[in-house]
Amino acid sequence: MTKRNGNTYSPEVRERAVRMVLEHRGEYASEWEAINSIASKIGCTGETLRGWVRRAERDAGMRPGPTSAELSRIKELEREVRELRQANEIL
Repeated sequence: MTKRNGNTYSPEVRERAVRMVLEHRGEYASEWEAINSIASKIGCTGETLRGWVRRAERDAGMRPGPTSAELSRIKELEREVRELRQANEIL
């Protein structure tokens, strides 16, 4: 499993790693132990994989918080507000 560009992993690698954690976390003493074990196998840090797992849980409605789609929309709206403020300053 290789990195795509720089320090970002392909969506396929992320999805597989998250699926592995969700499927095998019962086989470990804790979720963190499962995450660290799987992270070492794919070559990322435990904290990176933990973030992917949490995002997948939010997207699936298993954990409270904004989904990836909602975060993307918020970012888009913030960019639009920033552009409108700049346009207003010019006028």
